[in-house]
Amino acid sequence: MVELAHIFQQFGLAYQQTYQEQLLPSHRRALYDIAHCRTAVFGGQLYTCPTCQTCQYSYHSCQNRHCPKCQYRAGQDWLERQEELLLPVPYFLLTFTLPAALRPLALGRQKLIYNLLFRTAAAATQQLAQDPRFVGGQMGMVGVLHTWGRNLSYHPHVHFLVPGGGVDGNGRWRSGRHNFLVPVRALSVLFRAKFRDALKQTPFYAQVPATVWQQPWVVHCKPVGDGRIALRYLAPYIFRVAISNRRILKVKQGKVTFRYFASETGKPRTCTLAAMEFIRRFLQHVLPKGFVKVRYYGFFAAGLRPRLQLIRQQLLPARPETTILTSASPAQPAEQVVRCPRCGQVMTHRQRIWPRSRWPPVA
Repeated sequence: MVELAHIFQQFGLAYQQTYQEQLLPSHRRALYDIAHCRTAVFGGQLYTCPTCQTCQYSYHSCQNRHCPKCQYRAGQDWLERQEELLLPVPYFLLTFTLPAALRPLALGRQKLIYNLLFRTAAAATQQLAQDPRFVGGQMGMVGVLHTWGRNLSYHPHVHFLVPGGGVDGNGRWRSGRHNFLVPVRALSVLFRAKFRDALKQTPFYAQVPATVWQQPWVVHCKPVGDGRIALRYLAPYIFRVAISNRRILKVKQGKVTFRYFASETGKPRTCTLAAMEFIRRFLQHVLPKGFVKVRYYGFFAAGLRPRLQLIRQQLLPARPETTILTSASPAQPAEQVVRCPRCGQVMTHRQRIWPRSRWPPVA
């Protein structure tokens, strides 16, 4: 199977040499990490079979959040940690999309524009939610940044997972209407105005065409069932990378062919790109170092979690306390067992392989 790592190993150096001056540190790091994931560069362990003397190497992962190998289990782990956020109410998924004319600025000023996208979308939603005609209180919001289209195109937008209700000034829960959260058209206008006002406070407002502020901005809202279903829906957006290894079909004559599903029809299609263009498209979705792509607002914010517990008590019917039996001592993690690929016997750890420097050399 062709993997992203193979493409980076084959064409990554040429890409760095071609775009050396424009290459961001985060892009250089992603190229290096993904190309060397689970190789001797990051160290590992050496095992031997005491029966047939077969040797086997087990190399460490790169732990880069844009690596398709390293993000496989992260989504499920995140789901398990989110149980405390669940409320027994209907949930909605709000999506705010950045207009196409703003995308060149976003690509060059990722931290600034992505932060504005998060902040203004959340502020617009909370402002409308305060209206007693809709919710009449503060809502909880879980926001997730998503930057790619299905064919690796650059399409920055943010999803917000929102329970259908909020907390009024007296701390009482107010349920929203059935299958309705806030008016999407009004939310779109308010979002656009808040983003424009925020961008005016930066040196980059003049770079945006004036027509952007007259056109409709795309905001979408849909019910997504209960909290558990909604979290399962959202988790892949948090930990999925721009393309998975299983979607890459072949690399031939300097071109990469991959599979995707057309958003208009849902039918499978293939896309073939020159390897350098494929790498460029992938790197558009590599986030700046330290950028937080999952954010919590309202009563989901870390500092307001005690309020979340009070909300849950209002929503859940009174029931007798139950005793949860726990073991006397915490379970110990199972020791890794490596079996010989030749004879099936348990292998013996022989040597630790120390990693090389994590930071790539200057191309």
